[in-house]
Amino acid sequence: MKGLKRIWNLFEEVSAGTFFFAGITLIFYGVIMRYVFNEPKAWVEEIVRYLIIWGTFIGFAIALRHNQHIQVDILYDKLPNGAKRAVDLFATTVCILFCLAYTFYGLILVENRYSSGMVSLDVGLPMWVVYLILPISGILFLLRFIERFLNQLRGKEENYDNPIT
Repeated sequence: MKGLKRIWNLFEEVSAGTFFFAGITLIFYGVIMRYVFNEPKAWVEEIVRYLIIWGTFIGFAIALRHNQHIQVDILYDKLPNGAKRAVDLFATTVCILFCLAYTFYGLILVENRYSSGMVSLDVGLPMWVVYLILPISGILFLLRFIERFLNQLRGKEENYDNPIT
């Protein structure tokens, strides 16, 4: 099980990092082409936008794994442990339901873009490919929230690694 979790973590980190790296590399290419060779490439901005969006949405799952999302916990910290556990279970259940709806409607959006044949303006990339990140990230979020829910049911204290320190 730990091996599968390591592979999953590695997949998230490598894929998000790859999208960000490719986006930053293309930004650099675009700047060089515009200011050094005086030949701006219109497609660079569009592709960079899509790469950064994909990297960000995959990065959301990484932030969830490390519990780095914004939280308002001024009242939560004052609750007794039993109430904290109930709030945690409720919040995680709501998040799971949200992820199911997010993934479902993301799939509908991808299906609509696929059937419409819509393509991007500069590159001609099928828009269903761009929107495919919605159900993919929804599944990644859903898996993380299910993992969190099971840990909460087991009473397992979650130890979050802080990737910043």
